[in-house]
Amino acid sequence: MNISVTLEQVEQKYRQYHKRINDELGKCFTKDSPRSLYGPARYILDGTGKRIRPFLTLLAAEAVCGSSENAIKTALAVEILHNFTLVHDDIMDQADLRHGRPTVHVKWDSTAAILSGDMMIAFAYECALQTKTARHDELVHILNDANITICEGQAIDMELEQRQDATIADYLDMIAKKTGRLISASLEAGGIVGDADSEQIEKLMLFGDKIGRAFQVQDDYLDIMAENGKSGKVPGGDVINGKKTYLLLRSLELTTGQERDMLQFVIDNKGISPDRVPEIRAIYEQCGVLDEARDLINTDTEDALSAVDTLPYAEGREYLKGFALKLMKRDF
Repeated sequence: MNISVTLEQVEQKYRQYHKRINDELGKCFTKDSPRSLYGPARYILDGTGKRIRPFLTLLAAEAVCGSSENAIKTALAVEILHNFTLVHDDIMDQADLRHGRPTVHVKWDSTAAILSGDMMIAFAYECALQTKTARHDELVHILNDANITICEGQAIDMELEQRQDATIADYLDMIAKKTGRLISASLEAGGIVGDADSEQIEKLMLFGDKIGRAFQVQDDYLDIMAENGKSGKVPGGDVINGKKTYLLLRSLELTTGQERDMLQFVIDNKGISPDRVPEIRAIYEQCGVLDEARDLINTDTEDALSAVDTLPYAEGREYLKGFALKLMKRDF
C-alpha cells in the first residue's frame, strides 16, 4: 500500500515524537548527587535540541517492523551520545554559548564538563542495553563504531583548521565522520531494534549517509546566502571566521588567478572582514559552486528517498521520506 504524507502530517508526528523523546529524557539523570556530575547532564538535555537523531531511530524501526514501541530506549541512547559530543566539542572549540545558553564548561568548569560527558557515554550504553531486543551485541557495536568515527571526524576537523592545503575530499571525509555517521547510526540502530535484515539495514544507512551530507552542504550554502534577521545566521559567518566549508574548498578547485588568491587569503588569514563577504559570494556565483552545491543537495536527497523506497512498512517509510524533505526545506 502506498502512503504519501503531507508536510502538516510530518510536522504533527515530529511534534508528537519530540515531546515523547523529551519526556523520556527528563527521566534520565535523576540523581541529585554528585551535583557537579548529574547537573551538567540534565542541563545539556534541557536545551532546545531538535532531537533529529532519535526521531530517525523511531521512524527507522517503524519502517521495518511497523512499531517504534521497543525503540525508545535506543533513541535515548543515540540522543545522549550526541549530547555528550556537544559537551566535549564545546570545550575543544572554547565555545561560550550553545543555542543562546552558556555552554556546560562555562556554567560549571571544564573538569565537570569532561567528567559529566564521560558519564553520559556509559549512560547511553545502559539505555541501549535496556532495549527489548535479542540483538544487543549489534546495538553496542553500532554505538561503538559511531563514537569512534565521530572522534575521528573531530580530529580531522581540528587538523584541517591548521592546514592551508585542505581539499574538498578532506572536507567530505570529515563531515561524513563527524556529522554523518551518527545520523546513519541512528537509523541503523532503529533498524536493528525493528529486526531488519542486512539489506534493509544497508538501505537505512545509505539514507542516513545521503541526508547527512546534504544537510551539511545545505548548511554551508545557507550561511553565505543568509539574509539579515533570517535563519538565525550572520550572512557569511563561515567566511568571516575562515571556516573551511564545501563552498570555499570546492571554489578553490574551480577558480584561478585573482579569484583563487582571494579565496586562499580567507584560509591563510583565518577569515575576512564582514564588509568583504559580498566579494566572496560573487566569486561563488561566478565559478558555479552555488549551483553545484544545490545540485549535490538535490541529488543526495533523491538518492536517500530512493534508498528506503522498498522498506516493508509504508507508513514509517513515508514519514522517513517526508522528514528528509522537511530537513532539506523542500516542497512535497
